[in-house]
Amino acid sequence: MKFSKQRELILNEILNNPVHPTADYLYENLKKDNPNLSLGTVYRNLSQLTEHGFIKKVSIPGYPDRFDGRIDNHYHIICEVCGEVYDLESEVLNNLKELISEETDIKITSYNISFKGICNNCKRCSQVG
Repeated sequence: MKFSKQRELILNEILNNPVHPTADYLYENLKKDNPNLSLGTVYRNLSQLTEHGFIKKVSIPGYPDRFDGRIDNHYHIICEVCGEVYDLESEVLNNLKELISEETDIKITSYNISFKGICNNCKRCSQVG
C-alpha cells in the first residue's frame, strides 16, 4: 500500500491521539493545515489503513466509530459523560484472557471488551462545579 501525504497525516494523528479519534475529528483537526483534505478522503484512508492492519476500528453501539493506533488486543474505557474512548491498562486485566481460557478450556484468539465509566477529566470537572 502506498502512503500519500494525506494517508501519512491521518495515520500519525491516530497514532499520537490517546482518545481514539472519529473520522470527523480527524477531518476537522487536519483540515486546518491541509485545506485540500476532504471528509471522503479521510474515510477512504481510514478504510484502507484498517483493511491493511495499520489501525483498528473501534465500534461501540450508540457512538461514532473511532480509530485506534494500537493493533494488539487490549481493553477500552468509554466515558459516559464526554464519550471519549481510552485504552485501559490494568494488571488485573492482563491475565483475564488466560484465566478465562483455562477456566473454560477454550482457546481465545481475540477479544473486544470495553468498560464504561467517567474519565478523570470529567470527574475533575464535576468536582469543581
